Amino acid sequence: MTRETPSILLAAGGTGGHLFPAFALAEELQRRGYPIDLVTDMRGDRYGTGFPARSVYQLPSATPGSKRSPIALGRAGFTLLRGVRRARKLLRNLKPAAVIGFGGYPTIPPLVAARMLGIPSIIHEQNAVLGRANKVLARGAATVATSFRKTRYLDGPLAAKARFTGNPVRDLVIEAAKTPYPPLEPGGALKLLVFGGSQGARFFSEAVPPALATLPQDVRQRIKLVQQAREEDVTAVTAQLSAAGISSEIAPFFKGLPQVMADSHLVIARAGASSVAELAVIGRPSILVPLPHSLDSDQLENASNLAESGGSWCIEQKDLTPLRLATELGKLFDSPDTLITAAARAKAQGQASAVKLLADLVEDVVGRRRA
Repeated sequence: MTRETPSILLAAGGTGGHLFPAFALAEELQRRGYPIDLVTDMRGDRYGTGFPARSVYQLPSATPGSKRSPIALGRAGFTLLRGVRRARKLLRNLKPAAVIGFGGYPTIPPLVAARMLGIPSIIHEQNAVLGRANKVLARGAATVATSFRKTRYLDGPLAAKARFTGNPVRDLVIEAAKTPYPPLEPGGALKLLVFGGSQGARFFSEAVPPALATLPQDVRQRIKLVQQAREEDVTAVTAQLSAAGISSEIAPFFKGLPQVMADSHLVIARAGASSVAELAVIGRPSILVPLPHSLDSDQLENASNLAESGGSWCIEQKDLTPLRLATELGKLFDSPDTLITAAARAKAQGQASAVKLLADLVEDVVGRRRA
């Protein structure tokens, strides 16, 4: 009689930065025969039908917020306590062999419940800075998997738990990474991709069109732009670019973004953990504009790490006027060798094997528990 393969429970906040690496791990663990369940919050509902799991669960969770008033802290604490109670009931029913957390406050209830029930857990940190929820959970985790070799705040007793794996990327990204860097031919197309989430889309909608409009006409005629914009901005951005004679495709969302990235000569983006990881694995040069005022400046740390390798250029939003952006783009478009070199250096930083390393780590923990 064969022993049934134990299930694994993944827990992640509802943003792409948390869900995409969880998605990648789910794909890999399913290939290895493990049933997968996911716990997330309401923001993650839009991924429910596409996430590779047999079931997606939602538990009460809350963040204390930036103001951290006594009332806000009390409400958040009460909500998280309700989440822990429901998580304990869920874990007793599912009986997972391990719980893997990917950050965000929605991971606190299931990982706290796992510790109470004696179920081993791993947390994965996507950024170069240990996130606030992961700080809370790290002490009780068996291992802390990291995306960067150095992670701020992962020190003292916690340093002994650190295990570098890299940031897992989805199969779509691994497939896109097979596309060679597009040739830059004299007088040929200059393929530019711009994206950055809702806040990034708003800033880039205001900065990119006027920057491109100031470039010489012969350069503008060569640009093939794909840009993410908020739905309410699409018409205005398209009109500005059309008036400047720039060929563009503007939309709020691009489903096959990894392949669009692979088809580009240059990318302008925020510096979220998944974006940086995907740029590196695919190997595309980028101008990274970290989200200002992000918690613990995690995006600035992410961008700085890739920029130090020569695979990107990090420019803070406060410094990126349309004139500055036009100047930077003009220099890069005039120097194809610079873009080609940056693409190679970005790819050298990519961790395409990250998902396998993290899956191996999960199996180590599951193996110890089964033994």
